[in-house]
Amino acid sequence: MAFDGITTAGLVAELNRKIKGGRITKIQQPEKDEIILVIKADDTYRLFISANASLPLIYLTDDNKTSPATAPAFCMLLRKHFGSAKIKEIRQGAGDEPSLERMIDITVEHFDEMGDLKEKHLITEIMGKHSNIILCDESYRIVDSIKRVSGFVSSVREVLPGRDYFLPKTVDKLEPLNIDFEGFERAVFSKAMPLSKAVYTGLTGISPQAAEETLFRAGISPDITPSDLSEDLRIHLFKTFSRLMEEVKDAEFRPCMIFKDKTPYDFSVLDYRLYDENIDCEKVFKDSVSEVLRDFYAQKSANTVMRQKSADLRRIVQTAVEREAKKLELQTRQLEDTEKRDRFRVYGELITTYGYSAEPGAKTLKTTDYYTGEEVTIPLDPELGVIENAKRYFDRYSKLKRTYEALNIQIVETKEALEYLKTVLLSLDIAVTENDLNQIKQELTDCGYIKFHLRKEDNGKKKQKNIKSEPLRFVSPEGVSFYVGKNNIQNEELTFGFASNNDWWFHAKGCPGSHVIMKCDGEIPDCAFEDAGALAAYFSSAASNGKVEVDYVRIKEVKKPANGKPGLVIYHTNYSLVAKADISRLTRIKDKT
Repeated sequence: MAFDGITTAGLVAELNRKIKGGRITKIQQPEKDEIILVIKADDTYRLFISANASLPLIYLTDDNKTSPATAPAFCMLLRKHFGSAKIKEIRQGAGDEPSLERMIDITVEHFDEMGDLKEKHLITEIMGKHSNIILCDESYRIVDSIKRVSGFVSSVREVLPGRDYFLPKTVDKLEPLNIDFEGFERAVFSKAMPLSKAVYTGLTGISPQAAEETLFRAGISPDITPSDLSEDLRIHLFKTFSRLMEEVKDAEFRPCMIFKDKTPYDFSVLDYRLYDENIDCEKVFKDSVSEVLRDFYAQKSANTVMRQKSADLRRIVQTAVEREAKKLELQTRQLEDTEKRDRFRVYGELITTYGYSAEPGAKTLKTTDYYTGEEVTIPLDPELGVIENAKRYFDRYSKLKRTYEALNIQIVETKEALEYLKTVLLSLDIAVTENDLNQIKQELTDCGYIKFHLRKEDNGKKKQKNIKSEPLRFVSPEGVSFYVGKNNIQNEELTFGFASNNDWWFHAKGCPGSHVIMKCDGEIPDCAFEDAGALAAYFSSAASNGKVEVDYVRIKEVKKPANGKPGLVIYHTNYSLVAKADISRLTRIKDKT
């Protein structure tokens, strides 16, 4: 879900309701592109504003963040102009006309050094990589911004002290709040593209989600083109869209989060009906837009941070995967070349048996293959005698045989390395804490994929860090506990250290996945096996396949092969079940790390 103009409108309505008239008592800048305003109104609020290019946000929060010991220059500037300022108004867009621009203008009143009452504007632009927080004076002249943009960076608009503030015009987009049928027709129906795309590319502040909701309410397929619509359907679509805009203008906001498998999937500030038809989705209404934004983006932010922190490890593993894949391809081709080895052995035998019947200096020997009864023509070296020609073929056979035997061993090792690296990639996807990543880094170091992951102790010796992180833990409604390894080291610790002999072990069959341990501290209901199978399916590379075959066995039947890589196990007697990667029944117990 994009932070679109409708979401911005819902947030502006909430901010006006809660903090309009309040006084700014504290200003913090915990990160280079974030500020927090502490506002005293009927209650104390914290307004979090981020211009982060990956995740720009603005919402009210109860959370606090640690600020640097020395305040950055932009923070000091805000304290100078905004200290004890009163929030006069909060508007969306620039100008007096209603707008769905992703821009929030907070107007404040404060007394300057001379004691005169002055107006200032703090403008937040939620526009992806172009997001910014800009301080302007009462005439919208820029005082400064959290990100300065010079003419070398943007030829459209400079954001520098002393420049006039303006919003760049959105090419070919019209303002949707008060649009008439002619404008809607010009913005949407003139485009040769799917109708849903025509709606959100032709109108300011409309996201793909809002466009799909409009078409869902109108009962029109989003994939047809505007030219496929009759005049009646065009009028019907316009009226449906206008009713949606009326909900925005009348502030009929019902912020909600949409969940899939008990995890945040989407959000909206209006009651979007398109999710009512999806049985996999659950709508949960919240008290405020800020609560929705905070809860939804908290997980997204954590995932983004983890992806950024794991980027180097992921690149190392991906490079190793590509290298092993190329090696396997080369070894497979070389193995194919050894398939003719038995023919050389037969040639040597035939030359030994019938070679004396050939004329001296002959280049070929025609004879019958006594294994197949077929006539064969064997190339000869006219410079060599019978024994030497036979020996030449036996030598070639012996060389190819040795190559064949060596390649078979190498191919098994390469396939094992490739499968192992795929499990590491899955571990990177599952990782939820920095300690998880450090543990994966330690694992890759132990296996030789990373060098110099060492630290010097006080005694001068080099030792590896002893890194700990908690496995995932889930509990079923019946009280059964399940543990899931987030990486190969955890898989090994769970299986061979934590689990008891009577516990059950689960793993997706034939693909990378986590070890799942089902604790057997008492009587276990049958549904617990289905839950454990669902976890094994969910935390595997086959999770997107829908149904996954899962092996399960008592833990005492699981063995570790000699010299096996971390997480590699063998078992011979097992049960199997087919599980769906759906863990909505289970409750996750949060990590301690």
